[in-house]
Amino acid sequence: MGRNILIIGASGDIGSAIYKQLAAEGDQLILHYHQNKSALDAGLDQESILKEIQADLSTEDGLSHFLKQLTLPVDAVVFASGNAHYGLFQDTDETIMDSMLTLHVKAPWLITRHILPQMITRKKGKIIVITSIWGEVGASNEVVYSSVKGAQNSFVKALAKEVAPSGISVNAVSPGFIDTKMNGHLQADEKEMIIQDIPASRAGTVEDVAHTVSFLMSDKSGYINGEMIHVTGGWQS
Repeated sequence: MGRNILIIGASGDIGSAIYKQLAAEGDQLILHYHQNKSALDAGLDQESILKEIQADLSTEDGLSHFLKQLTLPVDAVVFASGNAHYGLFQDTDETIMDSMLTLHVKAPWLITRHILPQMITRKKGKIIVITSIWGEVGASNEVVYSSVKGAQNSFVKALAKEVAPSGISVNAVSPGFIDTKMNGHLQADEKEMIIQDIPASRAGTVEDVAHTVSFLMSDKSGYINGEMIHVTGGWQS
């Protein structure tokens, strides 16, 4: 029987690719989504799904609801939930800042704190956060998004040191320019300009990210801990 893996943000482009990859490898899944439930039902054997939990993790009430619905034990968790915010920092409303902090920072904190005791007791577990290259280098007009992704990176590095003696690994996958709906606001010529700057000469795919998560989930990655694994095609390195 496979592991029980919790996927936060399973209905997104990257989250969906990750859960399909892990399901194909025989894992059992607890899938979180906010709005797009239909994405969870596309092309997946329902026997792989242990539970589906709907919650808006950008709000305190939604986060509280999620924790009450979560069933333990959880052998591994992937935090793939998130959304970007574009615009000048000086024009960013405080409510947007609050929701971005809750979704990207507080939700991973509280969910991890909830599942960590049983991981420590069992002396095993894997925690993976899908961050962003902007969390390391920053992006103009995406200051809030860059900030919360930077916080995720620090969380990964610090927590890895704390729980490694208990047999738990904590790592991040840091994508660059990936072909997802999150980049749908870009015009074709804008996308082409970005691709011209990528040494691999193409946008990344959601499968590129999912395969990296799969490797970090495997026993072969056991000595990797506290790392930011870049999936960027050499961009922004």
